[in-house]
Amino acid sequence: MILKRLVVFVAAAALGCIPARVVRADDLQSVLRQLDAAAATFHTTTADFEFDSIETDPIPDKDVQKGVVYYERTGRNFQMGVHINEVNGRPVPKVVVLSGGVVKLYEALPNQVTTLTKLGQYEQWFMLGFGASGKDLEAKWNIQYLGKETIDGIRTDKLEMVPKDPNIRKNLPKVTLWLDSVRGVSVQQDFDEGQGQSRLCHYFNIKVNASLPSEAFKFKTDSKTQFVTR
Repeated sequence: MILKRLVVFVAAAALGCIPARVVRADDLQSVLRQLDAAAATFHTTTADFEFDSIETDPIPDKDVQKGVVYYERTGRNFQMGVHINEVNGRPVPKVVVLSGGVVKLYEALPNQVTTLTKLGQYEQWFMLGFGASGKDLEAKWNIQYLGKETIDGIRTDKLEMVPKDPNIRKNLPKVTLWLDSVRGVSVQQDFDEGQGQSRLCHYFNIKVNASLPSEAFKFKTDSKTQFVTR
């Protein structure tokens, strides 16, 4: 599966409690409206990434994937291309493409394409912070504002997201986003998958509404490529 992660706003007590909550609510609405404005002009995003898959239970483990990701949104149509160049410091080329609600994984070393039929329903996970409007987020997530935080010199708004759909919540209890709200892009995402597993996604060299390469949502196959459906 994919992605997820944490943080709960705990009110203090008595006099300081109500003002703090009002400010947080106002800040959240301000962020969501900024995302509405950014989504209206959002077309593409390109970014380098590092995805850290972290397991704390039963045995601590960590996998690190690096590469380039592309996003494109035209109206209600959304595409994503994740080009993984290395895994744990070794060259392991892979491409994940989400297009038309279908997710395909191309692995160069075994020369195999796997169509993941059950992942298309989680499209909202993939577009978190990349083209989604504030209204899109409000419709599917319970959102809590956690304040501002600077990452890579970028002032971000930190949000805690809990899926409203209980079926999705079983696999993804919580997501924490660090958003560049003005541009409408995520600088960092932490997906809490529960049971001691999480995925931290860090994006840098982010370019918004730049031209995308022709291979952004493609991968090359040949006569020896195996095709699998799961």
